[in-house]
Amino acid sequence: MGPHPAVAAIRLAVRRVLHDILIELNRTTSGADDATGATGALAATGTPSAAGPLAAVEVPGSVGQAPGRYSDQVPAQSAARAPHERTAPPVVLVACSGGADSMALASALAFEAPKLGIRAGGVTVDHGLQPGSDLRADEVVLRLRELGLDPVEAVAVTVGREGGPEAAARDARYAALDAAADRHGAVAILLGHTRDDQAETVLLGLARGSGIRSLSGMAAISGADGRYRRPFLQLDRQTARKACMAQSLPVWDDPHNVDPAYTRSRLRHEGLPALEKALGKGVVEALARTAQLSRDDADALDAWASQAEASVRDATGLLECAKLYALPPAVRRRILRRAAIEAGAPAGSLFARHIEEVDRLITGWRGQGAINLPGRVVAQRQGGRLVIRQG
Repeated sequence: MGPHPAVAAIRLAVRRVLHDILIELNRTTSGADDATGATGALAATGTPSAAGPLAAVEVPGSVGQAPGRYSDQVPAQSAARAPHERTAPPVVLVACSGGADSMALASALAFEAPKLGIRAGGVTVDHGLQPGSDLRADEVVLRLRELGLDPVEAVAVTVGREGGPEAAARDARYAALDAAADRHGAVAILLGHTRDDQAETVLLGLARGSGIRSLSGMAAISGADGRYRRPFLQLDRQTARKACMAQSLPVWDDPHNVDPAYTRSRLRHEGLPALEKALGKGVVEALARTAQLSRDDADALDAWASQAEASVRDATGLLECAKLYALPPAVRRRILRRAAIEAGAPAGSLFARHIEEVDRLITGWRGQGAINLPGRVVAQRQGGRLVIRQG
C-alpha cells in the first residue's frame, strides 16, 4: 500500500523541484568544466549523461535519467581526484514556521532529498512578536531534527516598522533566510506557500491597484540566482494539512493567521469565503491561474520594455518624449519605472500613481512642473527630453 494521497502529492511536488535544482547545478558544473577543456554533459544537449556530475539523478516520470543517486557516482573528469576534493552534496534548506504548510514541506524534503544525494536542512525564524516565540522556535528545531534534517537552526530577528507590520516581518524573515543560506552554502531554500496563499496575494495586489505584476502573485522561483523555490503553489492548503495528519506530524497554528488586525488574515477568513459564497467554488483555483497568466504577460512586457529602452534615448542617454509617446502605454511605463529606480527611487515605495504622474509629462504635456518621486528623485520635461534625477 502506498502513502496517503496527500503525502504522495507533497512528495511529488518536492521531488520535481529538487530534480530541477540538480539539473541546474549540473548545467553550471558542466559549463565550468567546458571552460577548462573538460566534457560537460549538459552544455550542449541539456540532458544528463554518464559524463555529467549529476548523471545519477532519478525522478519518476523524467526522461533520459540514469538510475541511482547523486552521490553514488563520480564524474569521469573527477574520477582521479582524492576523496576530500570531490564535490560535497548540495544543501537545500526548508524555511519552517512549524505550521502545517511548512511542516508538510519539511517532511517531504526529508523523505526525498536523500534519494537524490541532497543534504536537507531547515531554518526557523523567531520574529519575537509573541510571548514564548523563542521556545516555540526551539520546538520547531527539535521537530526538524527528528525528521532527519541537518543542518537545522533557529534565527532570532528584530522586526522594524517600515511598510507596516506584515511587510516589516517579511523583510526581516527573508534577510535571515538569505544569511542562513550563505552560512550553510545552500543552493536553494524551499518555502511552503500554497495555492491558497497565491490567491490571497493576487487579491491583495488587485486591491492595491498596482498593475499586472502584482496580479502575477508569487513566483515559483525567485530571489538571487533563483534561491527561493515554492513547490506547493499548485497544491491547496488542505492537502498540506492532511499530509501532516496522515504522518502524525504536530503543527502549530499561528494566532496571527486569525487576527483581524492583519490584512491577509481578514482576507483569508472573511474576503475569500465571501467571494466563494457569491461566485461559487473554484475562486482560489481561478485566482491562482490568473497569477500564472499575468506573470507570463508581465514577463513578456518587461522583455519588450528592456529591448525598446535603448531606442528611446538620445546620444547623451536622456529619454526622448516623442519616441516614448509612440510606445504602447504598458511598455512606456515600464521604461519610466526602471529609469526612476535607476535614479534612486526605492522600488518598494514607487507606486502606480507615481508612474502615472510622470507619464503625463509625455502624454498630457501642458507645461506642468517637476514631479517629486520617492527617494528625493525628480522627473521633469526639458526641451523634449525627460530628465529623471535625484534633486
